[in-house]
Amino acid sequence: MTLASLMTTWWAWIALGVLLGILEVLAPGFIFVGFAVGAGLTGVLLALGISFGGSIAWITLFFAVVSLIAWAVLYKVMGGRGSQTKTFDEDINEG
Repeated sequence: MTLASLMTTWWAWIALGVLLGILEVLAPGFIFVGFAVGAGLTGVLLALGISFGGSIAWITLFFAVVSLIAWAVLYKVMGGRGSQTKTFDEDINEG
């Protein structure tokens, strides 16, 4: 099986999404979640028969755009803490 035929196979995208979801659980940050959603959605659409004209470039572009949008939305909803630095003006041990 060549890489070109693998990129147009729906189960390969679903497997990639599951693998990236597992990596997200193991990674210490908010890194792989957008890619996992993008790969999963790409696999679902390919399974439903939407073939993007059979073009690897269109499939890859769709994956990239969906991944970026999914990461941005999920980061805002679930993970974005903004600046991680917290400062204190007074000490609880002082008078």
